[in-house]
Amino acid sequence: MTTRSAFSFLSRITSQQGRTNFGRVLSRGFLSEISVFSTHGKRSSSSHTHLKPCERTYGLLIRKTHFQQFQNNNTLVDRPPHLSSRQKKIKEKSDIEDEFEAATTTDDILRGFEAMESAFGEDDVALGLACLKVGLHLEQEGESPEKTLEFGNRALKIFNRNDKESLPIAMTLHMMGSACYSLKRFNDSLGYLNRANRVLSKLESEGYSADVIRPVLHAVQLGLANTKTAMGRREEALVNLRKCLDLKEMTLEPSSREIGVANRDLAEAYVAVLNFKEALPHCAKALDIHKAQLGNNSVEVAHDRRLLGVIYTGLEEHQKALEQNVLSKKVLKNWGLNSELLRAEVDTANMQIALGKYYEAIDTLKSVVQQTDKESETRALIFIAMANAMCNLEMFADSKRCLEISSSILDKKEKESPVEVAEAYMEIAVLYETMNEFETAIILLKRSLAILEKLPQEQHLEGNASARLGWLLLLTGKVELAIPYLESAAERLRESFGSKHFGVGYICNNLGAAYLELNRPQSAAQMFAMAKEIMEVSLGPHHADSIEACQNISKAYAAMGSYVLAMDFQQQVINAWGSHGPRAHDELREAQRVFEQLKEKARGLKSDDISTKALPLLRTA
Repeated sequence: MTTRSAFSFLSRITSQQGRTNFGRVLSRGFLSEISVFSTHGKRSSSSHTHLKPCERTYGLLIRKTHFQQFQNNNTLVDRPPHLSSRQKKIKEKSDIEDEFEAATTTDDILRGFEAMESAFGEDDVALGLACLKVGLHLEQEGESPEKTLEFGNRALKIFNRNDKESLPIAMTLHMMGSACYSLKRFNDSLGYLNRANRVLSKLESEGYSADVIRPVLHAVQLGLANTKTAMGRREEALVNLRKCLDLKEMTLEPSSREIGVANRDLAEAYVAVLNFKEALPHCAKALDIHKAQLGNNSVEVAHDRRLLGVIYTGLEEHQKALEQNVLSKKVLKNWGLNSELLRAEVDTANMQIALGKYYEAIDTLKSVVQQTDKESETRALIFIAMANAMCNLEMFADSKRCLEISSSILDKKEKESPVEVAEAYMEIAVLYETMNEFETAIILLKRSLAILEKLPQEQHLEGNASARLGWLLLLTGKVELAIPYLESAAERLRESFGSKHFGVGYICNNLGAAYLELNRPQSAAQMFAMAKEIMEVSLGPHHADSIEACQNISKAYAAMGSYVLAMDFQQQVINAWGSHGPRAHDELREAQRVFEQLKEKARGLKSDDISTKALPLLRTA
């Protein structure tokens, strides 16, 4: 992607995803909805539920049953009946459970739980459900995740003694996953959530009502998405977010606001992995729903339009992006959302720069810079955008002054807003690189990396910074220093975006160039081949970058003296440029010239020296 406005917005929306408290998806009331489900025993063939006599969850199934029967059979007796010791014990337990069920405040719930502990044994399912209620309440109130986890562990032990698969077990596992997420124990969170998902899938296959399963399943899928995002595994998180949308579409009206929000969430996730093509229809659907439900002047519509502007920028449809941005700003202005409006103005300037309207961008930025606090992040972003416009006008001295102002603000914000600062350093580094200030760019990228290495949820940005740094070191002749950064970048982006993402392809191409520079043509050929495979999948076989990767393979085989193989790949280059027609006339002529050179070199070889078998393609996990 060539413009920077998308990345600025991308940083904000992707960082918000990881902060979602998915433990609050289930309402308190939902717990009582599952109270009629037995937590153990076989299910009857005529019903999805199996009620166990003489047992309750939060609503006791035996609501003074014996007492009511006695009254019905002795209608002439006015005085209270005599209760046996067993009946008294049942009534006492019933009263304790009623009091606990009615509790809503933290103090009342904890006091009620103490009474439950004294009345019920450690193997009693009622105590397990009480632990679950306390844990869910603490999670919903945002209180101690350690305590939530303690109650979850206790509930799980009780449930496991009674049944291995039940809805309360799935809810407990989800709650524990949420608590581990809050504690940044992401691997543990993933383990609990995956087990919850397996339990729910089994219950559904065994005939449990989908209407009961789906709310919990949605919470689990959202938890998986957030946890994987926090681990930097954004491509995997997309699968779970798509399932979240599917579940909502199964249960809600097609035009409901929740469906609109779910589509926008999914669009943002696609933007996070730079898949703007897939993001577009989901964002457009969100916009249509919110316009129909809320009208053109709603904040939700403004947010949809702003995201749509980012998507159009990513697709390099800059005029459409600008149109959406203008409409979004009108709404933000009407609602008095000044902070968001200032950010939208920066986006406007970046879009104007993408359209080559540099002076208009500078005027836009000058009109808003006075509205910002002198030490604000927004002011820093304004000066970066202004430096970008001036750099394009070759006003390098003015551009550098703007970057110095921006850097002086950002230096003070590293602890407060680490992600935003790290990304801003990357943008500044790109501008210094454009002005051939390579050493300054390298220093800034290293500062950015130092911040991002401490944030596992931002490993996609870490990968981008490593890739850029590796490229600059390669460009400045520091080849051996470049390789570790490029290798790290490839690993990070594979984990974040998947092994076939075009970004991984570009890094493989640069790694191949580094290996070739170090006279390691075999390693270079394998890296170039990997780059070619990725780019052909993500960009198409006739894209200029795919053709360049093929050209590089030819160079690597020529460096090994395998001229016949080099000619095979060079012929592919000729065919690919030929498909572009007259506009690629110069590229085609150059490709043909290289082919003739290879042919001359091949003629001078003995037949025994000629290799016709390409090296095997490296595979990554």
